Amino acid sequence: MVNKFKKDILIISHFVNFPEEKGNDRFCYLADLLCNRGNSVEIITSDFIHFKKEHRHSKREKYKYKYQLIHEPSYKKNICLRRFYSHYIFAKNVKKYLNTRRKPDVIYCAIPSLDVAKVAAKYARKNHIKFIVDVQDLWPEAFKMVFHVPIVSDLIFAPMKIKANYTYRQADGIVAVSDTYVNRALAVNEKCSQGLSVFLGTDLQKFDKYKSTAKLSEKDGIIRLVYIGTLGHSYDLTCVFDAMVQLKEEGYDDIRFQVIGDGPLKSKFQEYSNKLKLDVEYTGRLEYSDMVSRLTECDIAVNPIVAGSAASIINKVGDYAMSGLPVVNTQECEEYRRLVEHYNMGFNCKNNDAEDLANKLILLIKDAKLREEMGSNARRCAVEMFAREIRYTKILDLI
Repeated sequence: MVNKFKKDILIISHFVNFPEEKGNDRFCYLADLLCNRGNSVEIITSDFIHFKKEHRHSKREKYKYKYQLIHEPSYKKNICLRRFYSHYIFAKNVKKYLNTRRKPDVIYCAIPSLDVAKVAAKYARKNHIKFIVDVQDLWPEAFKMVFHVPIVSDLIFAPMKIKANYTYRQADGIVAVSDTYVNRALAVNEKCSQGLSVFLGTDLQKFDKYKSTAKLSEKDGIIRLVYIGTLGHSYDLTCVFDAMVQLKEEGYDDIRFQVIGDGPLKSKFQEYSNKLKLDVEYTGRLEYSDMVSRLTECDIAVNPIVAGSAASIINKVGDYAMSGLPVVNTQECEEYRRLVEHYNMGFNCKNNDAEDLANKLILLIKDAKLREEMGSNARRCAVEMFAREIRYTKILDLI
């Protein structure tokens, strides 16, 4: 029987992590689900791997979906003029490819980046193609955090804001990783009465397959704090280090901090933690399976985000919840703070306040029963709010 609802769906995502690469990509997961429903799916992405700062080889494993690697010039730093130039060239090359491809029924486009999203929006409008955006991060808001000079920053990033607003306005459907981001797009869009907030989340069954059954701290008495993610300007690991110093002064010596990830400030963080003579292990970026295994061997997760961050419900907090760990959070995002309070799955702290962070950590360190209770609540939050098997059906139905 012919599936009369079968569609040709084009997913455009600048920063894809394919299954064999390190990561837990939203768009590859969606592509698989859409193929399972009988659709024809193609992913357009860059041949340049952002987190590795190197180009991909053209030969890849076979997937249910098709993919097209579009050339993008390299760049060495996350924030530099060369990166903006690379995005510009990538967008031009995507435009060329779109003009050679048969017209799809639906374009599902990740934001950022903005250059390629604008190209996709214009192409969809010109050819009367349904256009759905999926907002993963807010640009230029995220860049303003790093380069924040009153008035000057607004002038420099004004072209990016214009691109973002244009793309949001053209969307026939709006998906985002949080209500915060949905509302940003809806603020300039007159087509959509509402958007769809679906956290990045993770595959529950896959996560549980990878998780460790060991609880090392039960054997050696060491309490393990853990952070996963980028080691960059948005993440306030120095506040965690300062809190650990206070913990030592209070007599809590058996504290180990596991930092899982990589980024431009790794050496700076290492230098600071070494100077303070803290027990910190830097694992670097791991395969997702290894990350889950290490994460679930720990006792307390920390989510230290700098003040003024544009981030909302970021990927790491879903993995923290899946792991069944209580979280100690400094992030100012009200949406996530409400989630922590609603599920009673940890503590919210004052931003950039090492003393408050240390006090909240002490409450969990000295009370194993409280850690277990809050961890159980976190896992319930994960099943209800972050499980892709459940939450992503909303995106599929929209498409």
